[in-house]
Amino acid sequence: MATYHIETYGCSSNRGESREIERALRDGGHRPADGPEDADVAILNTCTVVEKTERNMLRRAEELQETAADLVVTGCMALAQGELFEEAGVDAEILHWDEVPSYALNGECPTTTPDAEPVLDGVVGLLPIARGCMSNCSYCITKFATGRVDSPSVAENVEKARALVHAGAKEIRVTGQDTGVYGWDNGDRKLPELLDRICDIDGEFRVRLGMANPGGIHGIHQELADVFAANEELYDFIHAPVQSGSDDVLDDMRRQHRVGKFREVVETFDDRLDHWTLSTDFIVGFPTESEADHELSMDLLAEVRPEKINVTRFSKRPGTDAADMKGLGGTLKKERSKAMSELKMKVVGGAYESMVGERFEVLVVEEGTGDSVKCRDSAYRQIIVQSATDRGVEVGDFLEVEVTGHNTVYAFGDPVDEDGVEGVADSAASSA
Repeated sequence: MATYHIETYGCSSNRGESREIERALRDGGHRPADGPEDADVAILNTCTVVEKTERNMLRRAEELQETAADLVVTGCMALAQGELFEEAGVDAEILHWDEVPSYALNGECPTTTPDAEPVLDGVVGLLPIARGCMSNCSYCITKFATGRVDSPSVAENVEKARALVHAGAKEIRVTGQDTGVYGWDNGDRKLPELLDRICDIDGEFRVRLGMANPGGIHGIHQELADVFAANEELYDFIHAPVQSGSDDVLDDMRRQHRVGKFREVVETFDDRLDHWTLSTDFIVGFPTESEADHELSMDLLAEVRPEKINVTRFSKRPGTDAADMKGLGGTLKKERSKAMSELKMKVVGGAYESMVGERFEVLVVEEGTGDSVKCRDSAYRQIIVQSATDRGVEVGDFLEVEVTGHNTVYAFGDPVDEDGVEGVADSAASSA
């Protein structure tokens, strides 16, 4: 587990985004540090309202990079004027706020507490199905906290899911360090059966499967894809972190898969589902990563074109084997991270741009900023509906929307009534 320090400047929207970042980091096993000097990662959520504010943000970023081990800059100034930090000599990762948790988690498995129980957060039910994993990745410190996988029975997890639905959950997020190895400790691969039985629970809800390492799901990927195809309750979404496009680097990482297995998983879901979302992660700048290895990762990203991509610049975790390896220079890691992040934005932006003009059934899962709500379509793609109050749209609703625009990593949509007519309020995103 690592520690974080977060500072937030500006409006209530920024403060809300920082709360979301903190929640995700805590869910992943990170803990707040006493101050930036004690943090593995410092996060600066910036404002850019006036020139004086910009100068203050640059000065604070310079101070933070001298204290914390790693610096992430997000918020308005980061997205609108990110180049100013580079010009000022600030060595920081510039990220959209919802990318910060994945970056800070450093490609490691999420960490739950030993007594993790289901939690209902609004209409979203969090269902931890197991604790621990079967991997021994050379860069991961999480394994020291979680140990080997410990899987409660299918029946026990189904009852927990049923209780969440009865309590009002409209979306159940199946979580764990590595959901793909659920049941391995009991000598059986139980994930397909578990998902199938959760989908049989009475009620109107959706189910999202949490992170499953390619090595864990490869042995059940065909059966798993069949379960997805048979159950409309399941979001057609898989988070399978490949981490590198180079088998040599994967070997040094001690990952339990190679690129070929990852491709087989992707190809199987392509065959079974008309449309689905692939989410994956890449670690850039692992100590043994050569320029050729980096290019293999870039090629793989361009080939499989995931619709959600987390790019992490490698950082050492104390006590791990990778911490003893001779690392790459910070400048080189930054250059590779920047190149992959630019490619990522083209891939993801293209995916959301292709949605414009199409209609999708969505579930409203939570409130957004201002008077907006966040929705998810059947492939777990995020669609924002603005002026929600005027349109009578509330969290927990199922509705049809027409996508009117996009902002690279999410889309904007207008509700469509039963007669196929768009809602009366105009979306400010229509011209995005």
